Amino acid sequence: MLSRRAFIGSSALYAAHLFGAPATSPKPTPDLEKLAAVGLREAKKLKATYCDVRIGRYRTQNVMLRATTERSTGKTLEVPVISEDSSFGFGVRVIVNGAWGFASSPIVTQEEIVRITGEAVTIAKANATIQPRPVQLAPVKAYRDHWVSPHERDPFEVPVAEKVELLHNVVSEIKKSKRVFGGNANLNFRSEDKYFASSEGSSIQQLVLQTFGGASATAVDFQKGLSRQRSYQPTQVSAGYEYVAKMNLMENAERIREEVLEHLAAPAVTPGKKDLLLMPSHLMLTIHESVGHPTELDRALGYEANYAGTSYITPDKMGKRIASDLVTFYGDKIYPQGLATCGYDDDGVKTTKFPIIENGIFKHYQTTRDQAHLVGENESRGCSYADSWATVTFQRMPNVWLAPGKPEVTLDDLVSGIDDGVMIEGRGSYSIDQQRYNFQFGGDAFWEIKGGKKRGMLSRVSYQARTPDFWQACDGIAGPSYWQQFGTSGDAKGEPTQINAMSHGCAPSRFRQIDTIVTD
Repeated sequence: MLSRRAFIGSSALYAAHLFGAPATSPKPTPDLEKLAAVGLREAKKLKATYCDVRIGRYRTQNVMLRATTERSTGKTLEVPVISEDSSFGFGVRVIVNGAWGFASSPIVTQEEIVRITGEAVTIAKANATIQPRPVQLAPVKAYRDHWVSPHERDPFEVPVAEKVELLHNVVSEIKKSKRVFGGNANLNFRSEDKYFASSEGSSIQQLVLQTFGGASATAVDFQKGLSRQRSYQPTQVSAGYEYVAKMNLMENAERIREEVLEHLAAPAVTPGKKDLLLMPSHLMLTIHESVGHPTELDRALGYEANYAGTSYITPDKMGKRIASDLVTFYGDKIYPQGLATCGYDDDGVKTTKFPIIENGIFKHYQTTRDQAHLVGENESRGCSYADSWATVTFQRMPNVWLAPGKPEVTLDDLVSGIDDGVMIEGRGSYSIDQQRYNFQFGGDAFWEIKGGKKRGMLSRVSYQARTPDFWQACDGIAGPSYWQQFGTSGDAKGEPTQINAMSHGCAPSRFRQIDTIVTD
């Protein structure tokens, strides 16, 4: 019998073999197709009307370096933290008697695939006894393809020492001022090697690579008992290690060192109704919570009520105004380097871009194959995803982005139109209710705008609004040259919880007369 260490080692080698086809190969690895065919044949023999087999290898690597000042000696102490994780296995999903069944295993052999397929069929038959209506799948074309995130250098092949050295240089730059108490820098990498085959004829292999990181500085006033932070969050992307140089971590370390000290001394905002100028690094989270989640169809129909609530955007609002006419949002799984960008979703649907809100009018939900008919549509929006081979697919958020304004609209134009307001960058604490209707958002950095001019930094700023009122208050969006995308890599949904990553893009946007409060 194999020891646990030997089993893990052999599994890793087998996974590397299965997913070892060159990135330039237009077709999936033959051994993957042979393994999946076993499950498809067994499902047909057991009278399943549909079957798909997913085989996957998932890897993560997180490298962080923290530097803080030891109060008793004044020395800088550095602590590196390095974690890696990987998993490899397969899952089988079937429809029998109009109901779904799913089972999975980390043992990727033909014999195990036969056994697990049988388990999935048994589960489907049990589910069929309580299923109120049969599963209805939107049609999909059959594809045979090998899709790869464009990249030049596999981040998992780069020595950890090279990564730690970069982070050391970044935190050393942050800590050059003795008034900065702590510095932090991190690099994070994730890959999904996955294969999908269905009884409808698809055979799809994909490699999705994600690279992200950042840096932060902390300043402390021990006499006043205050601490403030300033972060630099570069765009998170689907790309390889070559993107790390483009993050410009070193180039921004000096800036956040100086800005965290200004933040520490900054006065609190004067509360009241103010015009807000929200930068892409901040607005991305407001988009995520107030547009991305409310337009998930399962949430709108109440299927997610037990986890993070439902949605105020119910089906009766389709075709109705929920934002100003400047506001157009797209769901998009094809935008270059988006965290949710891929060739095909986990239903085997070729990914696309689709309107969610057009000129303030709600148009479309995010959907999967078994949801489309629920809103009178005959095709999926390609939003099916599972975060591993061991989890069942369901509707997950694509990249969601706000279209830019007219080309001639500049950031200075937006600033000059504000008499009393605040510019906000970066993510902060937030809360939003169970229908995504009432919310409060903070940020990472704040600047006062007075008389059409950007002035010094403020502190302790949050704003509150109702979602439709907030988006109705948008009266200015900068042009395409200011458009940026930022991502979130830890979006949770479902029970058991699954994690998804996606990007949200926008240009700087202006919102009139939003309730602004003092908060920590």
